[in-house]
Amino acid sequence: MNIKIVTVGKLKEKYLVQGINEYAKRISVYAKLTFVEVPDEKAPENLSDAQMSQIKEKEGQRILAKIKDGEYVYALAIEGQNPTSEAFAKQIDQLGIQGKSQLVFVIGGSLGLSEAVMQRSDAQISFGKMTFPHQLMKLILVEQIYRAYRINTNAPYHK
Repeated sequence: MNIKIVTVGKLKEKYLVQGINEYAKRISVYAKLTFVEVPDEKAPENLSDAQMSQIKEKEGQRILAKIKDGEYVYALAIEGQNPTSEAFAKQIDQLGIQGKSQLVFVIGGSLGLSEAVMQRSDAQISFGKMTFPHQLMKLILVEQIYRAYRINTNAPYHK
């Protein structure tokens, strides 16, 4: 399985980078994992709805440029499905069985994802109704991907 995580913005926090790298190393036993960062749009504090939409559209174009035809795309969105870790693991396993071995997970910037990215996605998942910084979501996502592989191989990690 090939998994690509596309994120908006550059991750700078050392502790997050270390955690992500640790889970990436663990995932490498199960899948090829790549990270793609696209630049975020600089934005003033107080944005109009039109400005927010423009920023999301620009970031969305950058994201879509990194997604290839045939890739199965998960958009991380607060309004997406909120699976359990076991259900998420089963989804990943089923995609592999169905021959969908190119997975892409998309994490938007601080304003979220554009409508075009949401429409391109095959599935939308949420890790809860709480709002998390998008940089932290990258760490949470890679941990859940690792957990999914451990669940699917009946390894003890997920207990």
